[in-house]
Amino acid sequence: MNRIQCKVDGVAKGLIILTLGLGGQVQAKENNCWARFYEDANYHGKQLLIQGPDQLANLQSVNGENWDLKIDSLKVGSQARVTVYENPNFKLTLTEMANYPQLMRSLGITEQDIKEDSELIFNADANIHNLADFNFHDKVRSLKVECIKKNERLRSID
Repeated sequence: MNRIQCKVDGVAKGLIILTLGLGGQVQAKENNCWARFYEDANYHGKQLLIQGPDQLANLQSVNGENWDLKIDSLKVGSQARVTVYENPNFKLTLTEMANYPQLMRSLGITEQDIKEDSELIFNADANIHNLADFNFHDKVRSLKVECIKKNERLRSID
């Protein structure tokens, strides 16, 4: 805001206030922490976009729609990590249950079942055209979208 004093014949007669609009540009920070889920393989069918970070303990009512057991393909943003679960509420996975052999036997869980874990983790920029490739066709019941820094990746243990 600029103030200009107005003088007439050398005498201050009033104050004029000018508001100058500056053509400033507001830049939105780029947010690539997202995941897009598709109802069908090869990125077809209904789509669900989740902006991270977010956790969905069940998929029965997401934006007014039931996505429980309906996700078949997905794309992950460049600053996201996605974990999909076969169980609602991020329940104990079979791999973790292997630490409790008596429980496994009582539930009739085999070693083969353990090999087919009940969660999958996808790193940034992943494009999964068919979850059936991971034996996860129509199995997703809960999910997490975590935000990561561009240089932060899951590192393999040697």
